[in-house]
Amino acid sequence: MPSNHRIKEVLSLFKEGRLTLEDTIREVAGLRIDTVAGMANLDAGRGVRCGIPEVILAEGKNPLQVSEISARAVESGRRVIVSRLSPDHLAALEDLCSSRNYILESHELAAMAVISTTPLPDPGKGIVAIITAGTSDIRVAEEARVIASEMGCRVKTAYDVGAAGIHRLFPALKECLDAHVFVVAAGREGTLPGVVAGLVDRPVIGVPVSTGYGYMGGGNAALASMLQSCSVIAVVNIDAGFVAGAFAAQVASMAGRT
Repeated sequence: MPSNHRIKEVLSLFKEGRLTLEDTIREVAGLRIDTVAGMANLDAGRGVRCGIPEVILAEGKNPLQVSEISARAVESGRRVIVSRLSPDHLAALEDLCSSRNYILESHELAAMAVISTTPLPDPGKGIVAIITAGTSDIRVAEEARVIASEMGCRVKTAYDVGAAGIHRLFPALKECLDAHVFVVAAGREGTLPGVVAGLVDRPVIGVPVSTGYGYMGGGNAALASMLQSCSVIAVVNIDAGFVAGAFAAQVASMAGRT
């Protein structure tokens, strides 16, 4: 593990009796960093420290790099989430898991994979509802779904229920009313999150999606519309399914503990 000034500080506090043994172990675990072949520093303590798992972004890395980083993370005993996978990345991970007897869960619509040695534990009490305006928005919604599930939440989905056919929304919402938080993904003009926020009494996270074309296409109009919503919503960046899913899981987990 690379040197970390915080570890010295934590151990000093323990020596002085200002931290219990349990708190010291937790603090040190949260500061852990694993270096992989001089090309990556895995934040192995992020889950302990922040409650959010580290995700390996495959985009910009070659298949061998993704495979080596993933292998090191699995060796440390974690469930490894890899996002923005290409077919070549996925093929390399399939070879890795086959050679080492790892469990590979491929989420094709999300372009993600989860590698582990144990199945995902049963979900906790937090419930996240994920809704999309159109079918083209599902890829981003699925990224949010995978992350929220990996963070221990139960996830409900309702896809292609956008404002262009608003009658589709109401039966979908009825099935999700027990959710603690809503993630709503929409491209083009990005209307749906504001509509949902005007109908439910739970937090709504808007996710602009880079569908749409022409003037302010590529998610720009959706982002601007969500930021100008007169309904109360939080908004993440364009195509930021991971951020939306992780934030929703944090909210739902807190609500589920009450």
